[in-house]
Amino acid sequence: MAFLVTNLPPIHCFVRREFLYDFQSGHGEYEPCIWVSIKSLRSQAFRIEAYLPQYGALYDKFPLNAFVSRDRDLDIDSFLKLDSLQIWDCFSYDMTVIQKAFLRNLSCKVYAKDKQFHSGDYLFTVDNASPDMSIIDTSYSEWPEDHKSFNFIQLDNGQYAAQPNNRCIFLDAASNPKEMKFPDFKVCTKKYVVETNPKWALGDSDIVTYE
Repeated sequence: MAFLVTNLPPIHCFVRREFLYDFQSGHGEYEPCIWVSIKSLRSQAFRIEAYLPQYGALYDKFPLNAFVSRDRDLDIDSFLKLDSLQIWDCFSYDMTVIQKAFLRNLSCKVYAKDKQFHSGDYLFTVDNASPDMSIIDTSYSEWPEDHKSFNFIQLDNGQYAAQPNNRCIFLDAASNPKEMKFPDFKVCTKKYVVETNPKWALGDSDIVTYE
């Protein structure tokens, strides 16, 4: 579990140059870059740090909508806004990055705020938690009904998204039937623990193979 910032897979892409110049210039231009790290600031959007090879420079305050996967054949007017690419702010300063092995190289569909599905490919997942039991957890990172993972998706329109599980449909040709069902599940509202049964109070026993 990392605090505040952690490494990312080195995704090669482009940054929209207006983000490099505080929107004062650079509109419609693209700069090659490589993702380096990600920052999780509670109640804010993710910040990605990127390396700019042409300058040998690092820039670390990019939101997701600053990036595109290519520098041509882009329809900027139809781009999704940041609050559609990442619909939830970060839950905590503590986070982990994992590439889920089963999802690696799978295509998927993201259901966005425009009530349309947007196709793309899975990259990796960021998840938040509150790992220090000595500090009061004031976030929702471990509440089952509110917690969300962030699956990072490279969208076919050239953008990148960070979406929770309930906004993604992952496509696995080896497993999916031709006619797939649409998920109609309910939100989990329960915490599951297994050490609440008094039968298993073993503090006064020294028997190794207890019954």
